[in-house]
Amino acid sequence: MREATPSRRDVEPSRDGAERHRSVSLRDVATAAGVSHQTVSRVVNGSPRVKRDTRDRVLRAIEDLGYKPNRLARALAGGLVRSVTVLTSDTTLYGAALALRGIEEAARAEDFTVSVSVLDERARLTPDDVVDRLARPGEPVLVIAFDAAGERAWRALPAEFPAAAVVERPQQEHPGGRPEAWLDDRAAAAQATRYLLGLGHRTVHYLSIPSSTARVGQRAVGWRDALLSADRFVPELLEGGWSPRSGYLAARSVVADPQVTAVLCGNDDLALGVLRAAREAGRDVPGDLSVMGFDDALYAAYTHPTLTTVRLDFEGLGRGAFGMLHRLLDPDNAPTLPAWDEPELIVRESTGPAPHRFL
Repeated sequence: MREATPSRRDVEPSRDGAERHRSVSLRDVATAAGVSHQTVSRVVNGSPRVKRDTRDRVLRAIEDLGYKPNRLARALAGGLVRSVTVLTSDTTLYGAALALRGIEEAARAEDFTVSVSVLDERARLTPDDVVDRLARPGEPVLVIAFDAAGERAWRALPAEFPAAAVVERPQQEHPGGRPEAWLDDRAAAAQATRYLLGLGHRTVHYLSIPSSTARVGQRAVGWRDALLSADRFVPELLEGGWSPRSGYLAARSVVADPQVTAVLCGNDDLALGVLRAAREAGRDVPGDLSVMGFDDALYAAYTHPTLTTVRLDFEGLGRGAFGMLHRLLDPDNAPTLPAWDEPELIVRESTGPAPHRFL
């Protein structure tokens, strides 16, 4: 191992005139390695988003300079503790879980610690309730507001707190408010509906997930808009929950009707329930019933038949929301706001042309 020789920037005079070494900073390592301080932070926090040769160069600089990151020492010395609390009601939901993963990945890369507070779905959540859930007084906040509990927390959070949220696509954008990140699932649902109509289906039934912001969610709005634009009959909205069981229970009577040839579901879990209900009703998928999900959960490519769905970049959305918060906290040093992918239609085996008797 090479022994680093301190340069003049590594020492500073003490009050008695003697020179003493100052602690090596993250930016010193960045300068020595010829990279940004964000890259050094990613290496220190184990982020996979660093090329191997860059990582090796940073690790050599860390060893040569003797850099030792120590959050506890900074906290005891009264320095800035870079941390954020994430408020979410259900970490088991696919979108929320991936958004949380994206938030933590982005936070770790910028040397932030992350605390998670799980909300009670039934709680009223006053401003004091929300503040009491923060890991530290006055801490920055990120809210995953895909459901009603998250939405209540986001609206109850006092305005003086630096905060950002991932939300259901708003009915109308509201510039000047607190930063929010969303996916355009309204447009994605419209695209999915048009795809099914293009296969020859006379109309498309929709099994909805609960909305956090309105009686009818944005995916349902996109489905309805596409049918109206095509001058097609708009069936009664089927209200589901989040789980396969709720999809199964809501769809049993509908899929038993041979006139129903296409069902779009608000998420992939609901679609699992619809597939089960269709099997019990003797409906062939996709021979005489097309079933389509939403989100592209990991299992969607392994169902029988494999599930046509809409892929949504929830991880990218989480990274983007953290980027918005970081820009609030440190506008001069925050990295460029990361983009997230647009929704993408993923065609698999569970959808097909309408039965010949309807063509």
